[in-house]
Amino acid sequence: MIRVTLVAIFVGIFLIVSLPIQFVEFLIGKFNPGVKDRSSLAIVNWAFRVVLFLSGVSVTVLGEENVPKDEAVLYIGNHRSYFDIIMTYVRVPRPTGYMAKVGMLHVPSLSTWMKYLHCIFLDRSDIKSGLQSILDAVEQVRSGVSICIFPEGTRNRTSEPLLDFHDGCFKIAEKTGCPIVPMSINNAAEIWENHLPKIKKTHVVIEYAKPIYVKNMDKEQRRSLNSMVKGIIETNYLKNQELV
Repeated sequence: MIRVTLVAIFVGIFLIVSLPIQFVEFLIGKFNPGVKDRSSLAIVNWAFRVVLFLSGVSVTVLGEENVPKDEAVLYIGNHRSYFDIIMTYVRVPRPTGYMAKVGMLHVPSLSTWMKYLHCIFLDRSDIKSGLQSILDAVEQVRSGVSICIFPEGTRNRTSEPLLDFHDGCFKIAEKTGCPIVPMSINNAAEIWENHLPKIKKTHVVIEYAKPIYVKNMDKEQRRSLNSMVKGIIETNYLKNQELV
């Protein structure tokens, strides 16, 4: 319980102390949005690294050289833990927005940082909202912001490696031409979810597969894009089980 207490205290202090920093970031964004993007990324990255340190999480990263640094990308990953976001966000080389539940808008301070980081809030109970979220993500990518989505739609609590992927997220790559980076995450649920409320020292393996360029595919390949990406992630997930 010591780790979860330390994490809770740090997060609470950070969200309160960062309120005036958010105001400064707001002012910076009025004059230079690019500087705001970089500074917000650095601030939240620092906070996430502290959370990982306090949690005792160690991460082995494979294939990081596969992530394009000079263009926005669409990260597609499996999802078993809230820590998936923390562990992957500290590795992004450029401003990156995550697809998040609309309920996060009700969390003071945190929701402001999420907005600054170009996160997109999805109401899964509203079809129109889902379509608008995809359009918003398309605009973000076109403006140079990467997007990260966990297309299972929820955290996987089953014994199956992955749940079915929702198709909508792939429209982002189809409409923008951005590369898809399949991302497999092993052992993340052992940090917290598998033994709530304790946080345990855990070793996690993250692997980034080679980017997939939809613009180079024919129609038949595009039809099987969902199963192709899911297959890559599942293959790497099963392969890396022996590394955790």
